[in-house]
Amino acid sequence: MKKVVINIILIILAIIIYILQANFFNWFTISGIMPNLFVIFVLFIGLFSKRTMGTVYGFVIGILLDLIIGTKVGINAVALGLIGFLAALFDKNFSKDSRVTIMVMVMVATAAFETLIYILNYIVLVTNLEILNFIKILSIEVIYNLILAIILYPLMQKFGYYMENEYKGNTILTRYF
Repeated sequence: MKKVVINIILIILAIIIYILQANFFNWFTISGIMPNLFVIFVLFIGLFSKRTMGTVYGFVIGILLDLIIGTKVGINAVALGLIGFLAALFDKNFSKDSRVTIMVMVMVATAAFETLIYILNYIVLVTNLEILNFIKILSIEVIYNLILAIILYPLMQKFGYYMENEYKGNTILTRYF
């Protein structure tokens, strides 16, 4: 029953993040660049839940974003699905207790997402390569996501450990021994 409630909360959070992304952050852009809260959200799910849950949530959210935005279906799905998978690798190899570690994870995930989106758009949509513009967008979005992750981390950590306890149980300490 608790897992159903957690999934309902995650779905409601995804809707809230979409509303924030589509409406609120349009007012607070830096050089026309908004943060990508979905990268932080999928990373959070992958870090604190089962291995496949972050990948599945990332893929489903990506498909929905592709359908809503109207570009080629599958580009965001593949990129967010890989972020969920990357989060499972981060969970296995790094601690979630340190803010510095979380900041590095957010930076790597944002850079990986944007690079993958850029490559997939180049392949699928046959766009021009504009490396300097890409580096500018990437650096601003990484900094923006980093600032938001620092602000949201205490809330993410509390709910995350609750979610981790429910999905992983008491097997958390056994991997250290």
